Amino acid sequence: MLEPLPSRTERRRTRSRTRSRVKSLAVLVALLLILTMITGAVGAFVWATGASGPKQPLKELVIPVGATGSDVGEILHRNHVIRSTLAFRLMLKVRHLSASFQAGKYNTLTTNMTVNQAIAALKKGPFLESVSVTFREGLWLSEMAAAAAQKLPFKAKALIKAGESGDFSLPPYLPEDATTVEGFLYPDTYDFFKDATPAQVVQRLLDEFKKRAVGMPWGNVEHLGVTEYQAVIMASIVEGEAKFDEDRAKIARTLYNRLEKGMPLQADVTVLYALGERHSPVTFQDLEVDSPYNTYKHTGLPPTPIDSPRAASIGAALSPAQGDWLYYIADPQGHTHFTSSYSEFLALKRKYYGG
Repeated sequence: MLEPLPSRTERRRTRSRTRSRVKSLAVLVALLLILTMITGAVGAFVWATGASGPKQPLKELVIPVGATGSDVGEILHRNHVIRSTLAFRLMLKVRHLSASFQAGKYNTLTTNMTVNQAIAALKKGPFLESVSVTFREGLWLSEMAAAAAQKLPFKAKALIKAGESGDFSLPPYLPEDATTVEGFLYPDTYDFFKDATPAQVVQRLLDEFKKRAVGMPWGNVEHLGVTEYQAVIMASIVEGEAKFDEDRAKIARTLYNRLEKGMPLQADVTVLYALGERHSPVTFQDLEVDSPYNTYKHTGLPPTPIDSPRAASIGAALSPAQGDWLYYIADPQGHTHFTSSYSEFLALKRKYYGG
């Protein structure tokens, strides 16, 4: 006797039970895979943050100024202090620690440290710390040297000597035959190691100038009739002559207009540079100083920059305003007034200073 065929309902129940068993098996396999991955990740993290092997003291490890957490991790890994840069970064996040460490030279680190040991050593700080030095815009090389000498272990004349050694260049801005770095030591606040040398200070400020110069419209120099170096000379005069940013591009245009007409620039700041002293006002006797930097006696630009311009003045020298001005005068508050007429210039002079 033949067995009766399963009913349609029974077949559906069988297929449903089969699908359920398959789904359960798939979920179980997925869970096992996830568990295996988690176990593997945890194991990898434990290995990466751990250490083994002999510990060799590192005489000196340098964390540079401005180093990020990734940078520090890479330095530690490269010197065989830790096993993994990524593990170092992850540990900082897990422990909610700052990714910045004090710049300086460390002598408490060894090879084959755990990540936590390395972090603890870094948190103790360097044995040779960094110091901050501020260089204001518009300073002469001699004044920048004096500012550096107040914080660093050398005399001002040592930095002046380095700056005038002819050993530095920054083509195309500072040519290789330049006799001074005047104008290219970018004004800002810097951190230096306490044992920094004059040459290291000069190079650091030159590097900052190069970084700031990127993206500026240096292509304009050709139609302005100057070289890149001469544009910095112009920027240095603008820096000294302008008190307010809105005046810089107009001052630059006025000076370019005078150059084109063969007129002396007659910029007071160049006379003060020639005298080597700052005072106000500039006297008629001052204007008699015999120097190529005296732009009352000599036409054209001075032979070198006269101070350290910041980005606003460099930008003004590369992109001067449009105008036909030939004269300007600053009022007692420092705001500059412009004119193309000498008689109007004299009227402005009487207005603000009498006589």
